[in-house]
Amino acid sequence: MDQIKKAWENKPLTLIVWIAIILRLIAAIFSKGFGMHDDHFLVIEAAQSWVDGYDYNNWLPKNADTPSGHSFFYVGIHYLVFWFLNWTGMEDAQAKMYVIRILHAFYSLITVVIGYKIANKLHSIKAARITGLLLAAYWFMPFLSVRNLVEVVCIPMMIYGTWLIIKSEDKKHVLMYVFWAGFMLGLAFSTRFQTLIFTGGLGLALLIKTKWKETLIFALGFLVSIFLIQGMIDFFVWGYPFAELSEYIRYNMEHAYDYNVIAWYSFILLVLGILLPPVSLFMGFGFFRKWKKHIVIFLPTILFFIFHSAFPNKQERFILPAVPFIIVLGMIGWMDFVEKSKFWKNHRRLLRASWIFFWVLNIILLPAITTMYSKRARVESMTYLSSYENIGHIARENTNKGNAKMSPRFYLEEWVYESEVSQSQPLTEERYKNDPPSFVLFFEDEKLEQRVENFKEAVPGLVYETTIQPGFVDKVMHWLNPNNANEVIYIYRNTKKFPEPSPKFQ
Repeated sequence: MDQIKKAWENKPLTLIVWIAIILRLIAAIFSKGFGMHDDHFLVIEAAQSWVDGYDYNNWLPKNADTPSGHSFFYVGIHYLVFWFLNWTGMEDAQAKMYVIRILHAFYSLITVVIGYKIANKLHSIKAARITGLLLAAYWFMPFLSVRNLVEVVCIPMMIYGTWLIIKSEDKKHVLMYVFWAGFMLGLAFSTRFQTLIFTGGLGLALLIKTKWKETLIFALGFLVSIFLIQGMIDFFVWGYPFAELSEYIRYNMEHAYDYNVIAWYSFILLVLGILLPPVSLFMGFGFFRKWKKHIVIFLPTILFFIFHSAFPNKQERFILPAVPFIIVLGMIGWMDFVEKSKFWKNHRRLLRASWIFFWVLNIILLPAITTMYSKRARVESMTYLSSYENIGHIARENTNKGNAKMSPRFYLEEWVYESEVSQSQPLTEERYKNDPPSFVLFFEDEKLEQRVENFKEAVPGLVYETTIQPGFVDKVMHWLNPNNANEVIYIYRNTKKFPEPSPKFQ
């Protein structure tokens, strides 16, 4: 304990980085599965399918007449990693994902280190310590750090680019730092298009500070980056630059109201909630306290926040790129306020109690989320079936709901045909006459016996194989909100296709 205290006083960044590494490696090992639809089906499935000579999402010109509106930069990196892993002989899907999560774990350390450095430079070592510790050990940070969400992957690029701008002010070769800042923000843009709002805010901040030359060089670095990455990739794939970007803008403008349309203040409540009160309220206050002095961080973050709050389609992950900047600037502003506040000087016990309450709550949540096997039932059902060969066709049945969630076929290691039976796609006796499924996955146990009997009328020979349970947190999430697709999955085998279970399970 004494060594930890000494490290906290003398080498805080080293201690913080080790805390971050340990937590992220725990997440990389134990937090299997995927967090949301996009971090798996738009990245992992697409990349591995390309390696296997298949085009899972029909994004490539051989299967699509027009671009789909998805950047190929980040998924393309996964394509190269999976190609290399296949070349080395690694075929097991779970093993590949260990590699992917570990790579993301170490990559995410950039956010922790740079967040610490920004707080130290703009305020004090005291502010840097707590900022770095929060970025390392917030209850959701390790889990998100090993996910394939582009909204999280773009953060290290954004915060490093911002740091280069801040650091350039006392450096001899200012324009070189500013150019590379723009270049890094360009990489963030090629990962997540919406970061353009943040980049624009950063450029505007430089203009407000009357740094005309720096603004132009920053813009040049950004343009060079997106031309070399986004433009050239699209040119190689589609024959003209920025094809995917153009389609992305068109699609989102036309379908802005087709998805999750909620109140403009939803992201405010979300951020205050995930950052945990009362500390989240401290940060909210601190974020606005010195906004003019720290406009380089404040303006791009607030514009990004306002844009997403105003845009009709709102999903929780959209606001994630702003969260580390709220933490950094929020703690800088709050620490400055506490140091000068007579109230808090006279109420130190209240302040201490607030932080104790926060850390107790954070520590309760941290191990549960860091080790959470997200979407376990869907992943393990595919892992289970991967012991069979040449399955050909899998059916998903969830007539209790409007649709049955997609199966992560990456873990099946076979790009089978997948059909769905649900309220929106009902079962008929003729439907599977020519191509009956080898396996049927029944979601939930509600009316299960009746649903199985109904399916047997179309596919005789179905027998129960096994039950795949969701993880503990998945069960809790489903209990809190049945719309969370974390149901139990019952696997039935078509004995006409596979008379006996896999030797692995006999």
